[in-house]
Amino acid sequence: MDKKKQKKSSTSISLKSTEIHSTIKQAFEIKKNPFPWIKAFSAGVSASLPVFIGLLLGSLQYGLLAGIGAFTYLYVFNQPYAQRAKKLFFVMIGISLSVGVGTLIAPYPLASAIMMGVIGAVAIFIFGALKISGPSAIFFVLSFAMATGMPVDPSLAPLRTGLVFLGGVLSWLIAMLGWLISPREPETNAVKRVYMELAAFLDSVGKENFNETRQRTVSAMKQAEDILSAGYISWQSSDMFKRLYLLTEHANTIFLEVLEIALEEKAKLPPELGESIRALANSIEHKKKNNTKILQPDHVNEAAEHLFVKIYNADAIMNEPISRINQEVRISKRSLKTVFLGAFDKNSIVFLSSVKYGTVLTFAAIIAYTFDFNRSYWIPLSCAAVMSGATIIATFHRAVQRFLGTIVGILVASIILSSTPQGYIIAIIILVLTFFTELFIVRNYGFAAMFFTPSALIMAEYTTQVHDFAFFATVRVTDIFIGCVIGLIGTLLIGRRSASSLLPHFIAKTIRSEGQFLLMLFSEHNSRIDYEESRERSKMQTNLTNLKTVYNTASGELFSNKTVLDSLWPVIFSIEQMGYLLDSSLKYDKRPVLSDESLAQLLYTFETMAMAAEQNQPHTEKNTPDIQGFSKIKKEIIALQNALQISERVPG
Repeated sequence: MDKKKQKKSSTSISLKSTEIHSTIKQAFEIKKNPFPWIKAFSAGVSASLPVFIGLLLGSLQYGLLAGIGAFTYLYVFNQPYAQRAKKLFFVMIGISLSVGVGTLIAPYPLASAIMMGVIGAVAIFIFGALKISGPSAIFFVLSFAMATGMPVDPSLAPLRTGLVFLGGVLSWLIAMLGWLISPREPETNAVKRVYMELAAFLDSVGKENFNETRQRTVSAMKQAEDILSAGYISWQSSDMFKRLYLLTEHANTIFLEVLEIALEEKAKLPPELGESIRALANSIEHKKKNNTKILQPDHVNEAAEHLFVKIYNADAIMNEPISRINQEVRISKRSLKTVFLGAFDKNSIVFLSSVKYGTVLTFAAIIAYTFDFNRSYWIPLSCAAVMSGATIIATFHRAVQRFLGTIVGILVASIILSSTPQGYIIAIIILVLTFFTELFIVRNYGFAAMFFTPSALIMAEYTTQVHDFAFFATVRVTDIFIGCVIGLIGTLLIGRRSASSLLPHFIAKTIRSEGQFLLMLFSEHNSRIDYEESRERSKMQTNLTNLKTVYNTASGELFSNKTVLDSLWPVIFSIEQMGYLLDSSLKYDKRPVLSDESLAQLLYTFETMAMAAEQNQPHTEKNTPDIQGFSKIKKEIIALQNALQISERVPG
């Protein structure tokens, strides 16, 4: 018996050793993401332009201070310009206030440490709740930290805040220049992706990759809906926006019809259908009439012929005069109150992550200030950067990449500073270093660290006027190492298996909310439902978002049970598909009213599935009543029950 236990323990250690080796190796992998040339150049201009202006006005220090506001541009991503304008405005305000508050409380180390944690936690929560892509809290923390490291003088808070704000205004203007050329480019790209994925979905009917393309298509349609919703301005709805919105709705209709065909007949569709949709997608991108004519096969069944008609109708939406398209734009937006209340839950990963982030960051800052490290703010700053990884594995990758990248970056900085650059050369160097930082950060964070490290050291040299590079370099290596270690230990202690333990709860919670939404959809009062203000719909969407976040986080935990997580993927997939089908059903005005017995049976089925997932109990398939006109929902309920039965057979 002891030998068996010893052998099992030895195997476990060997597996963990292999996993650690694999994790370290992954930190050095170079992603194949395309280089963002335009964004990188624009970021370089945003960072260097305030310095150029400062030099023209005779104050390099003021120019460098205004350059902090250029961090605003680093929050530019492929979002609609209406959303970009609002997001960057609030980022600009946040960075400016971070510098102002940092200047005011710099004389009080303990207050500075606590405030740094609060700033980090609030930023993580807001970005997580609103699902905003970007660097999240890091540049707010950096701005605050840099202010506490400047010469202590609280009376300079208004001046520093104002200069940073002006630098942010420049970044805002540069970020919005694309609106003058192509005001609807993000929305157009999103809708084009929907039709490209839809074409792949049609091609996959009857093939092994059917579920994979189905998932990608649903994801693309959700993303397009989010982007169109973010870009919608009620008082300025252009013809192009209306076409894009209606094209997305039409893609949703085509997808549901294809799904019905695929589930009923399990047959392949003619390839001309996919080719027609790809031709339509390309015409969306180039905003030109679709001149590519895909001939319909001579012999097709009724279902395929109906799909061709749908595709031709979509083509008409893109090319016919808008006056001839008699359809209404119905944009649904959840209120900020609803979004934040959904994320502000003791079991919400967004909430738990923000608390964890703020706690560890405060602890790192207290250590830095208590032991009186030189340039102590680099310790919590490194801790903040490391913890920005979405998962524990990503956090470990960040620590390795940041430390090694910093070493190389210091060598780059030593070469640059050995020539003692002055005047406009400094601005050009900042432009080049920022350009390469943004260019390489999409490939590997360690490569980016090779360029933002010398940029930070140059700013430290010229803003403090100490001119002791050996001092700055030594301090930076020491502080970054300490900050990385604190960030890693804090993440491991607080969040090692938290997501895995929460997963059954969130699966059950999401299933229950879908059952409640289904009850509302097909009850006798379904005609009174407000599409935008439906509480049940909002609750279901919040739970779906939380569930996907928890699952992705659990997948990135060290030593997590990969077998169990893999077995749960069909469950997660089916729950997501169920949510999509229910949400799509709400858009139909005429839905059947189910009997009390049928509704009771459906609720019972959802509750037993939720209990099975939450308590890890065996689940037996329950009878599912028919829903006239919405047979896809019944099929998905059966699929979810089957997925739960399979996952329960996998040993934990």
